[in-house]
Amino acid sequence: MPPSSFPPAAPISRRRFLGSMAALAGSAATPFALNLAAMGDAAAQSASDYKAIVCIFLNGGNDAFNTVLATDTASWSQYQRLRNTGASDSIHLPGVGETGGVLPIVPDTAQAGRSFALHPSMAPLKDLFDAGRAAVVANVGTLVQPVTLAQYKAKSVALPPKLFSHNDQQSIWQSGQPEGATTGWGGRIGDVFASGNANAMFTTVSAAGNSVFLSGSQVRQFQVGQSGAVAIRNTSGYLFSSPAGASALQAIINEAGNDPIEQEQVAVVQRAIASQTLLSGAMLAAGPTGVPNPGTYVNPNTGVAATNALAVQLQTVARIIGGRNPLGAKRQVFYVTLGGFDTHDRQKVLHADLMARLAHALAYFDATLASLQGADLRRQVTTFTASDFGRTFTSNGDGTDHGWGAHHFVVGGAVRGRDIYGAFPASGLGHELDVGSGSLLPTTSVDQYGATLARWFGVPDNRLAEVFPNLGNFSRRDLGFMA
Repeated sequence: MPPSSFPPAAPISRRRFLGSMAALAGSAATPFALNLAAMGDAAAQSASDYKAIVCIFLNGGNDAFNTVLATDTASWSQYQRLRNTGASDSIHLPGVGETGGVLPIVPDTAQAGRSFALHPSMAPLKDLFDAGRAAVVANVGTLVQPVTLAQYKAKSVALPPKLFSHNDQQSIWQSGQPEGATTGWGGRIGDVFASGNANAMFTTVSAAGNSVFLSGSQVRQFQVGQSGAVAIRNTSGYLFSSPAGASALQAIINEAGNDPIEQEQVAVVQRAIASQTLLSGAMLAAGPTGVPNPGTYVNPNTGVAATNALAVQLQTVARIIGGRNPLGAKRQVFYVTLGGFDTHDRQKVLHADLMARLAHALAYFDATLASLQGADLRRQVTTFTASDFGRTFTSNGDGTDHGWGAHHFVVGGAVRGRDIYGAFPASGLGHELDVGSGSLLPTTSVDQYGATLARWFGVPDNRLAEVFPNLGNFSRRDLGFMA
């Protein structure tokens, strides 16, 4: 097989070492990165409005076949044949001609002879689709270049390394490299715009822990929790019941010798403390006086109302977006997650709950942005889904196994919604995109998917190759789903 054209992993350098220290401390950039950002960038300086993109990563590999379904007669017969094992725990969903079934959607662009629906738990997302603020992008996956089934089987063209591996495919989706990557495409987008933000450390923000997606060559992700910045505690007030303890800790933090590494460590920690204070004063409060708390969602299996952790993460994102002016932010990239998608077992029950959480969180975020600080910010914020990979069309009994291509959602006021982008693949087995057990050979690359978002965000065409190194291998840079 020809060598992969994924960019080589960058060697560990002093800058990267310090950047990692900064990320752990809650800061987003080293002094070197801040100096590089301060040099300015034409794209960043020309951004006079505000825009944000929000990645919802579905950890584990979402079963796209039970998320967006083809319901025309030919497709549905294949779905029933292969996904209904006859057991009570079959992964088959009720649908065509059945009571209480899947939720029909009607795309603006017809695909000859096809009809479509969403999972029964996704009514709030169907409402967004019907309102024109949500779209489906069909059969997206990690690719180096376009590939046919014959080329895949012959291994005659470059393929993504370590297909079907959770960690590696998560990393390739987010960065373009397998596990061990040091930058992601969200961070590389951040690199383009960091100098246009008054505080570069708030350019890429994670509400879900460390993620390579948000790491750039210049910017480092700023990690937050539900209450805001991850705090370095006890630097003021009392420590061990004594103000002297806090003073001693502060003195230790501020003490720098002649060693350059030690000096940089001190600078990083001081910057983390300063950024924590800045963010705490800028982001909106949670609740009636700020960003409304998300209501509970209802578990479709039990009927019990519960807190939706994904909606809480998106509330935190909205609170930071609300503080964009005091933070001096013009462009921001956010990352949140929803886990539990590795549904080898009990898929019908587990997936129904996950779909309910996802749809509820997206609808909450849309409603929140519609009136944030008295303004409608939905055209300025675009949310999209990503996942390790899709899953097999065939059932293993009560679940599905690792696949490749999958369908994804893009949501926002700037989305050309109420449509499906890309040719929706055939259902069943043995077709031209079946790499085994109905697992889909992707027809749209992550690079094309991300580049469409990046162009809307303001990344110039001549900078797209920096963000998506394989984009030049594909004829289309823009899939058209953004206005």
